[in-house]
Amino acid sequence: MFTDPEVAAVGLNAAEAERAGRRVRVIDQDLGQVAGASLYVDGYRGQARIVVDLDRGHLIGATFAGPAVGELLHSATLAVVAEIPIDRLWHAVPAYPTISEVWLRLLEAYRG
Repeated sequence: MFTDPEVAAVGLNAAEAERAGRRVRVIDQDLGQVAGASLYVDGYRGQARIVVDLDRGHLIGATFAGPAVGELLHSATLAVVAEIPIDRLWHAVPAYPTISEVWLRLLEAYRG
């Protein structure tokens, strides 16, 4: 979706997944807390959310809102469409310090 700030989403959101009878876990991350965001612009504000299918162990949805988040959509699309297991995503180290560091923070939160 072309907005200002950008909004990018792929797959199911949490409500859609639950209506479909899936057991999900939602992980949210404040993009402003990612080191790369402060390098992008002072006072960066944004949000990231992933929806994980607990029974199958992979992402079924991701949503990002904030400046330049469209850059995160391709990796999210690959993860959702290819049904890449969370355990495998853990080994796909994002560039640092960029906004894509959010993947590491989301996966750390998922692991608890």
